[in-house]
Amino acid sequence: MSFALADNRHNGHDDLDARIARAKAEHARPAATNKIAENKAWSVAIEFVGLVLVSAGIGYAFDTYAGFGTRPFAMIAMLLLGFAGGVYRAVKSSSQFDGTLDNDLKD
Repeated sequence: MSFALADNRHNGHDDLDARIARAKAEHARPAATNKIAENKAWSVAIEFVGLVLVSAGIGYAFDTYAGFGTRPFAMIAMLLLGFAGGVYRAVKSSSQFDGTLDNDLKD
């Protein structure tokens, strides 16, 4: 009884090295393109956090210095509006990404 093992194929050592090199070349990503996508992702995240914090600060300032007696409610309302605006901007900015690293910006 004979079993066909992967080692019984007589493709040669060079054939395996060539296939490995081809596979590595197909899956290699340029380093500069990774940095561009990473920078875009960081800008979306920073914009989201900034929108939430600035709107919460505006609400806090309105509560503290306007004198209308709406102590926590203006800040809570502005925080929620900032969160909704941040989600909207993040979704809008992220829609420009198309999944390939070399073509992130849609014109």
